[in-house]
Amino acid sequence: MNEELYNELVAQFNTDGGEILMFTVDRVLYGVEIQYITEIIGIQPITIVPRVPSYIKGVINIRGKVVPVINVRNRFSIPEIPYDDRTCIIVVELGEIVVGLIVDRVREVITVKPSEISSTPDNNQNSSNQFIRSIIESNDEIKLLLDVRKLVME
Repeated sequence: MNEELYNELVAQFNTDGGEILMFTVDRVLYGVEIQYITEIIGIQPITIVPRVPSYIKGVINIRGKVVPVINVRNRFSIPEIPYDDRTCIIVVELGEIVVGLIVDRVREVITVKPSEISSTPDNNQNSSNQFIRSIIESNDEIKLLLDVRKLVME
């Protein structure tokens, strides 16, 4: 991550911190800034759309709005597992774009202080690393903050 991007991220968190929704994918703890999240819903029937990238599982209907859903496991080149009662769809909004992210488990919302954020090593060889915005070290755990814009738009 370049220094400018890292400084921009730290600036987004005031002295009290910023809120991050934590979730797991393949037992790894990831986070997305709460400002992007509109809701969390259980897994529901997905209408398959032909000829889209494999990580796009299809579309769902949320109160009359058609929303594409991305399987985060597929996006990270991790083998799929069957959905269960803990599988969730995190609905994120990026301006006019609304997308659902299928994750294994939603864990909690945490408040992250700027002192707990560190930049990532510049290693983009792993397909999932390109989506990691920064590393959060809190409560003796390492958490990976995702760049939701890259995850959805690239």
